[in-house]
Amino acid sequence: METNVNAQQGANSQTVANHLEILSQLSSKTAVGSFPLAQFLNAPGNEKVRDFFFTPVTEKTLEGKRIAIISSDGFEEIELTGPAWYFRQLGAQVDIIAPKYAPAPANFGLSMPEEMSKTHIMAIQYLQPVGWIKVDRTIDQIKVEDYDAIFIPGGAWNPDNLRHDKEVVKFVKEFSASGKLVSAICHATVVLINAEIIKGKRLTGYWNIQIDLKNAGGIVSDVPVVADGNLITSRHPIDLADFSKAVENWLIEN
Repeated sequence: METNVNAQQGANSQTVANHLEILSQLSSKTAVGSFPLAQFLNAPGNEKVRDFFFTPVTEKTLEGKRIAIISSDGFEEIELTGPAWYFRQLGAQVDIIAPKYAPAPANFGLSMPEEMSKTHIMAIQYLQPVGWIKVDRTIDQIKVEDYDAIFIPGGAWNPDNLRHDKEVVKFVKEFSASGKLVSAICHATVVLINAEIIKGKRLTGYWNIQIDLKNAGGIVSDVPVVADGNLITSRHPIDLADFSKAVENWLIEN
């Protein structure tokens, strides 16, 4: 009997060892890129965006304005927190709006902080998750008349999440049709493709999606910011100063 038990234990140990060996071959080495904000702001060539954030805001030019930032998990941190900070400094009401919470399918095998995921969205720096931001409302809880402008930040997978959400796409399309401001930066302009609002419009976006914008009928320029009617777009975090000021000026004038 003891011999059989020992043999079974040995077989189990060998199975575990084999599984661990396979897992090691399926896994990559732990090394991730990062996007530390201090390093970004102090990088050569980024003086304009650094000065934008470190110059005191003295006037409440957007007092009374209401801005909805539409985002989901995987947004580029500075592309959300930067404009949100600036617009709030100017006196605007800024709400973070997310799609309705939906847990990932069990067979995805993801390990997420479930309670946090119900009320927050996950920030990334480049490709690395770094933190969470609390959501004010979900997309099913807002109406076009609630806001004067919407803003969509980019990120590695936030725009893909949003463009797949039918309620988000419908809201963006209706908001654009109302004549109110729709703004997006970096990869977020792909959400505008799904909302079918860029055909014949002048705009820009991150370099590797500019061909997608052209294929959807957009007139694309590789410049820091493009304003066309009630649409404002930019390419990446280095453009945040130009982008945020363009949004500010549009809201002052309209």
